[in-house]
Amino acid sequence: MLECKQVSMDFGIFRAVDRCSFSIKRGEITGLIGPNGAGKSTMFNMIAGAFRCTSGQIFYEGEDVTRQSTDLRFHKGLVRTFQIPHEFQHLTVIENLMMVPPGQPGEGLLNNWFSPGRVAAQEAETFRRARETLEFLELTHVAYERAGRLSGGQKKLLELGRTVMTDAKLVLLDEPAAGVNRTLLRKIEEKIQYLNKERGYTFILIEHDMEMIEKLCGPIICMAEGKVLIQGDFHTVRSDPRVLEAYLGETQEGAL
Repeated sequence: MLECKQVSMDFGIFRAVDRCSFSIKRGEITGLIGPNGAGKSTMFNMIAGAFRCTSGQIFYEGEDVTRQSTDLRFHKGLVRTFQIPHEFQHLTVIENLMMVPPGQPGEGLLNNWFSPGRVAAQEAETFRRARETLEFLELTHVAYERAGRLSGGQKKLLELGRTVMTDAKLVLLDEPAAGVNRTLLRKIEEKIQYLNKERGYTFILIEHDMEMIEKLCGPIICMAEGKVLIQGDFHTVRSDPRVLEAYLGETQEGAL
């Protein structure tokens, strides 16, 4: 579904990602791990289109998307979330979800004047989908709270809910466990597994919580110093000497 070929990203004289190659199969949850500064988030930004890679190619569903914009990739079902949630703080939770679907007729001034019935019907459908998404996320009790008032875990669930409001195919999850208590983390894991198995979402997951990586992910890709060290199953990657060396100096308890 996704293939990165010899992808590099330079910031001046600093090379953040150095000739990385890997592939992602449709229908899998792939873990992207590595110590801080390994280049993981930079890789996500290139895959999503926020950064244009210095060299190399990125293929999505067989199409070269290396030079395509973020919004064009989004419309093709390539969606990402962020380590620090990007909610609209002063809008309600349900309004945050209703903002997501692209091409809503109410966004056009003329449609509101000349096609108010069409606009109203679409808004009603978007509201229905948003309510269903909140029920799926178990967040209906905060539907009309301002999103900025949610807990860290609830904001991560809201980020995941945004992907549900799109026609997502490949979702890039950036540290969904960061700052989340264990109870909500288990809920996030359940929702990811459901979206993968029941709705066919393909996920790439950046995470430092190895318990979550082991539980959710099939293939694992480990990066260090901008390069891919190894791609394989969890136990193969975990026992590789290069991976152990890369994590040296990271939190030894629970890091691997």
